[in-house]
Amino acid sequence: MKSETVSHLNDAVQRFQLVLDQYPIGHPDHAAALTNLASARFGGYIQNHLQEIDSTTPLFRDALALRPQGHPDHTLSLFNLIRALIWRHSKEFTAAYIHESAQLCCKLLPLCPEGTYLRSIGIHSVVNYVINDLTVDASDENIHLRRNILERCPVGQQLRPRVLDKFSWALRLRFRQRGNIDDLDEGIQFLREAVSLCSEGHTGRHEYLDNLACSLTSRFDHQGNPNDLDEAISLHEEALRLCPVGHELRGFLLSSLGGDLVTRFRKWGDVEDITRAISLRRETLTLHPPGHPHRHTTLNNLAIALLTRYDKSDASEDLTEAIDRYRESLQLTRLDSPERHVTLCSLSSALSSRFKQTLENEDVEEAISLCQEALASLHLLHPRRSNIHAWLQRAYLSRYDIQGNPADLSSAMEHLRQSSIHPTEGFPQRILVAIDWARHAENYQHASALEAYRMCFELFDNHVMTRSSITSRREAATAFRGARSLPVGAASCAIRRENLRQAVELLEQGRGQQWSLASRFRTPVEDLESANPKLAHVYMELSMRVSNAAQSSATITDRAAADQAATEYRRLTRQWEAAVSEIRNLQAFSRFLLPTSYEDLRAAAYKGPVVILIASQYFCSAIIVPTLGEPHHVPLPTITLADLVILKDRFTRAIRHASRMNPAETRTDLIVLLRIVWDEIMLPIVKVLEGVLKLQRRSRIWLCPTAAFTSIPLHAANPFLTKADRSKEPCLEDLYICSYTPTLSALVRSRQRTKRRVTPSFVAIGQGQPGAGKGKALLAVDSELELVHKLVPATANRSTISGDAATRAGALQALEENTWVHLACHGKQDPTQPYNSHFVMRDEHLTLLDIMDKDIPHAEFAFLSACHTAVGDKETPDEVIHLAAGLQFSGFKSVVGTLWEVDDAVAKHIVEAFYKYMFNPKDGGVMDCTKAAWALNCATHAVKTKVPLEQRMVFIHIGV
Repeated sequence: MKSETVSHLNDAVQRFQLVLDQYPIGHPDHAAALTNLASARFGGYIQNHLQEIDSTTPLFRDALALRPQGHPDHTLSLFNLIRALIWRHSKEFTAAYIHESAQLCCKLLPLCPEGTYLRSIGIHSVVNYVINDLTVDASDENIHLRRNILERCPVGQQLRPRVLDKFSWALRLRFRQRGNIDDLDEGIQFLREAVSLCSEGHTGRHEYLDNLACSLTSRFDHQGNPNDLDEAISLHEEALRLCPVGHELRGFLLSSLGGDLVTRFRKWGDVEDITRAISLRRETLTLHPPGHPHRHTTLNNLAIALLTRYDKSDASEDLTEAIDRYRESLQLTRLDSPERHVTLCSLSSALSSRFKQTLENEDVEEAISLCQEALASLHLLHPRRSNIHAWLQRAYLSRYDIQGNPADLSSAMEHLRQSSIHPTEGFPQRILVAIDWARHAENYQHASALEAYRMCFELFDNHVMTRSSITSRREAATAFRGARSLPVGAASCAIRRENLRQAVELLEQGRGQQWSLASRFRTPVEDLESANPKLAHVYMELSMRVSNAAQSSATITDRAAADQAATEYRRLTRQWEAAVSEIRNLQAFSRFLLPTSYEDLRAAAYKGPVVILIASQYFCSAIIVPTLGEPHHVPLPTITLADLVILKDRFTRAIRHASRMNPAETRTDLIVLLRIVWDEIMLPIVKVLEGVLKLQRRSRIWLCPTAAFTSIPLHAANPFLTKADRSKEPCLEDLYICSYTPTLSALVRSRQRTKRRVTPSFVAIGQGQPGAGKGKALLAVDSELELVHKLVPATANRSTISGDAATRAGALQALEENTWVHLACHGKQDPTQPYNSHFVMRDEHLTLLDIMDKDIPHAEFAFLSACHTAVGDKETPDEVIHLAAGLQFSGFKSVVGTLWEVDDAVAKHIVEAFYKYMFNPKDGGVMDCTKAAWALNCATHAVKTKVPLEQRMVFIHIGV
């Protein structure tokens, strides 16, 4: 700047300062004087003459405060302050400046529609700077801010494509950290819109195409849908066509396309894909000759493709070149490069592969050394340390496979442990590592297997806890391949180590996480109230608020509102966790809400033994938890997991066939299957119950099936044999009164429900005319309701809801207001989203989510005379998410449900017999829900001549 100009600028600043001194606070021109002085100083700062930006920004801020929204110069003052902040950010790179600028842009954009003055003087460049330089992070605050910016850039606004693009980056990053597929899906939607807004010839179209392709690849990695990967490749190819030879981004796009082709080759093995990928990466290498800043990355990518082809073809020349390329890449990578550890680990992997081929010890030793160098280069909380520990595990395991040194196996397991506990890696990646740890520990029979399983369950619990809605928790639980078998795998591992107590504990910890998580916020706290009333009140208040936040999140469709709800949920959860931590510091409450110990779980067997049936890939067996003493293991050597899957399918076909038969016909197929259930599953268990536990006949037992056992009608096991005296061999239900329980904890919770008795009230809800498209008319419903009404003791407050009154709202209100409920209607189990399973009412469906939303502590008993009310979720069978379990969770201690379709014309015979046994006149009108299992047992025996076999065994009892 010329000295004359500097002199003029200094003179202007001095004069504007004098003017400001003459127009003190309160003067109508004070804001204008502030703006003029700030603008003069700002001009000097831009020209690198004045260094007083620290005192300039506050002047713009003060001027804005004097010009609130509605003031004619409010918009200009906003613009001036944003310019000053982004200029400071461009020089100092302080995140607070760009963050404040973004918040102010949210206020500025709606005030500057197309055609206004500020649009003409460069608002686009200012806002574009903010959009591009606003830190892309996964915080809820950042996401919320970007959503605000997007809402202020409507369709047709020039900035919208760039805003959509940057927003998608933040969502993809949050997906990587938290694993919520909704974030990735929304980001993909935004990028599709950005691409649609940029027609052929638009300068930014190739960038949006590439980003969309990368997001689709991420979704493929998560969900495995081949259409996503194919589309990503197609989009990369289109982007590449828009960047001919000579374009600055062509090398980057070549590399991205090559990466997707490598992925597709790994998945489906098409040699053309890997050949083309290597060709593309060789072309990229020619675009990045020696001296190019990205040559080391290109060499690394080419090596990855070569090593991938080697893994499939065992072509030693590919492995040799891959190692050479990795070494060349490493030589070009600066020692202080933040990405050096990536090449170190890649070279380590290649050397481990060569070690398996050549058995040269130098290779595996170098592989280990490289990973250790990579670890040393990163600070202790760097997220990538988790990945490096996983790489080290592979190297040590490679050497163990060849040399058999137990120390290498121990090192491999230790690095898996370190990888799974690394605090700054996201839960999804840590869960995958923990699953690998459990799998390897099992395969190599390492002592850490049980610890690995416990880590899996702890990480799952923490991961699911971050989800603010019930449905998203299930999505999180089903997202990991191999996770479904972990609970039974853990139990079978503990059984092999002859630790039956731990087998029960691990099985309980790993199963039913959806119910366990939700029930945390409904834990009875009578004991805590006595010990510390104030803390009990705080805990109950926070539990209610967290539970309400989780339930309401499930129904929010607006994304901005959903983000805010999720933020609030996590804030409340942190407060709740702090309260729980404080409770655990109290004497006698150290295990408050922790995984239940065997001593506590044994309370489930208070009224009779609980039989846990375990179906794992290793073996099938049962554990009997007795009322007193140690658990008993019952091997089931003649049946396997594969046999159970076949048995389930055979039952499905046999029941479907029986439903089309004449009631008087013999159900031969079903009889054959029930004999198998008796001989191979229940008979070994009965022998222990009778011979070891000396359990008397007609005692109560509870069945707790896991995995494939959940689809088998165990209660109906029957030898169908005749003795020499022509009497029948007893079946399971002749010997014992059978009930089911989803988990031991569910049964314990039902027993712990408040003991305060209230006057019994009974409501019969029926819907036989559900309306068009909701199922066929159920002609016997009204007569069933009348029958039930007559059989209920007059001492109870009886009511009936049917026809037009049997609506969703009416049914929900009845569930809340009555202690006993009889439901006669259509029931539908949703196989893909079990929380949408429902009872069909007159208007809207009464869903499982609706039922779970209610906490009914005084509820006693529910009879579900509807189809499929006790059928679990095929994706998470150990979660047993069904309507009957939902009613039990909401407070009903005793529930009768159904396993398949009910014929309402014959079901009324069982209903009538059930209530006659339930309400025997000799009982003096006393209503006791603990009689339900006995009453159902007696009823199914009493109607043998009236009701066919498949309709007798369809009803099961759950609970106390």
